[in-house]
Amino acid sequence: MTITTAPSPKPHGHFLDAPRLPRGITRFWLIRHALVNPTDRQFVYGSQDVVICPDDVIRSRPTYEAIAERLPQDAAWYASPLSRTHQTAQAIFDAGYGQRSIEIDPRLSEQSMGDWHGLPHGDLPARLTRIAHRFWSIAAAERPPQGESMLDVCARVAHALDDLADRHPGSDTVIVSHGGAIRAALAHALDIHPDTALRFSIQNLALSIIERIDGHWRVVGVNELPLPRAPL
Repeated sequence: MTITTAPSPKPHGHFLDAPRLPRGITRFWLIRHALVNPTDRQFVYGSQDVVICPDDVIRSRPTYEAIAERLPQDAAWYASPLSRTHQTAQAIFDAGYGQRSIEIDPRLSEQSMGDWHGLPHGDLPARLTRIAHRFWSIAAAERPPQGESMLDVCARVAHALDDLADRHPGSDTVIVSHGGAIRAALAHALDIHPDTALRFSIQNLALSIIERIDGHWRVVGVNELPLPRAPL
């Protein structure tokens, strides 16, 4: 008896049917920075340069190790100019990923709250001209004096993503950034209004993954919290 094997169907649709993400895709791994110092969290800090909590870095060592294991080794690395993103990247490097060079891109920074930087959170509502977003400090269209709206953030982050996708086609790029900027990236990938994107929860050290395929963006994962391996 002769057994013939039908030819494998030609891949189409770029479906994700395997447990591992395929190589050769323009892919971005977006990581929100680590938790900042408790004193700074009492105030609106936006794009101010505050540092991460050193005690939390120690407590979260297993999470950093899980992130280091999850990320592709041959990725290009980018971060915002704010030191909390650099410190987070360094903690990932120290947790087993290995040292890498990081390119700084101001377009990946957090929303500037302008004259409202440093306000206690309880004082912010009296300054607003629009009803605050339920899941963000201000509405997407609210622009603080000398600051920027989330609409502004989405515009600059979209420009950065398209530019970096052109610069690194078919390869992986890790971006250590901020909650607002990552929401802006999701707004760009999904072509949705910033007010809608602000409904995403983006936790500290959470990983979100987006891809650009043939000029079209898609979202692979949002707010993934890499878990440490269970002890043997």
